[in-house]
Amino acid sequence: MSLAEQHPKEVEQILAKYPPERKRSAVMPLLHLAQLQEGFVSHHAVQEIASLTDTTETEVASIIAFYTLYHDQPGGRIRIQVCNDLPCALRGADKFLADLCDKLGIQPGGVTPDGLVSVEAVMCLAACDKAPVFQTQRPGGIEYHENMTVEKTMELIEGFKNEEAKS
Repeated sequence: MSLAEQHPKEVEQILAKYPPERKRSAVMPLLHLAQLQEGFVSHHAVQEIASLTDTTETEVASIIAFYTLYHDQPGGRIRIQVCNDLPCALRGADKFLADLCDKLGIQPGGVTPDGLVSVEAVMCLAACDKAPVFQTQRPGGIEYHENMTVEKTMELIEGFKNEEAKS
């Protein structure tokens, strides 16, 4: 089912915020809506958003590729995005990323067998002085975690598991 079929009111409200000649300005809010629906933005959603906003699929896909908050592939229910930009790498982010993935038994970009956690490298979370740093994306929102260790991260993941078990 399409985004407009599943969320007709929301799509209409988003598009109504922009003049007809500026429909392309609705791309990011529509991407957000699509991602809320499936946890990532499917190729079908990219096609639909391009059509709704009179843009090309390439333009929509480039926005997904540029911003770390959009995903074009399914991931874990908790996405851990570790900054590995040069300043963060100099403060140990690459080793942190490798050690965390090793502890979870996955490769960067992978998902744990239970589907709970995915870990990926991203560029610049704007906290170079507090590396290793990562952001978590999960249904409850986005959180930033600074000066992290693998041990602290595993405790955080356990806390997320406990929260999920309660709901």
